[in-house]
Amino acid sequence: MRRPFTTCAPMLLVVALAPAALFAQTPATPPAAAQPPAPTEPKLFFSAPAGLLLIQIKPDSTAVFEEMLVKLRAGLEKSTDAALKEQFANFKVYKATEPMGAEKNALYVVVTDPTTGPKGEYEFFATLQKVMTPDELRAPETQEMFKKFSTAFAAPYNKLNLTPIK
Repeated sequence: MRRPFTTCAPMLLVVALAPAALFAQTPATPPAAAQPPAPTEPKLFFSAPAGLLLIQIKPDSTAVFEEMLVKLRAGLEKSTDAALKEQFANFKVYKATEPMGAEKNALYVVVTDPTTGPKGEYEFFATLQKVMTPDELRAPETQEMFKKFSTAFAAPYNKLNLTPIK
């Protein structure tokens, strides 16, 4: 007669402790949107005192690229980030008169002198995200805007780190 009791005892213990085990779990972490973003390493930076970007834009997308530049500049003007303002204070964009290659891509030349070194992010999409408000980033039209801007590029950025000759 003792045997049924010993068989049931472990089962009763499991049933009795199950609620405690369930409620003793660590609390759920808040969603990623509620947490501050983790600092990320720059995707595109200059390691020399001056830098140059060569950007090829599809010939029929120059207006789209220039719209992106206007949004970037507007975002930088309203930004309260002093480091970002300093980084882009000497940021100049030129458009080459001559088209590039057989595809006749438009060539934009971005000159920054001085650079902010490895801590500065010069990738346009990442910088746009930094200067936009959380509401702007969540807006459905923002994703469409980023898609439109990304399709304007005919090739990846070409980066040159420049060191002055004395």
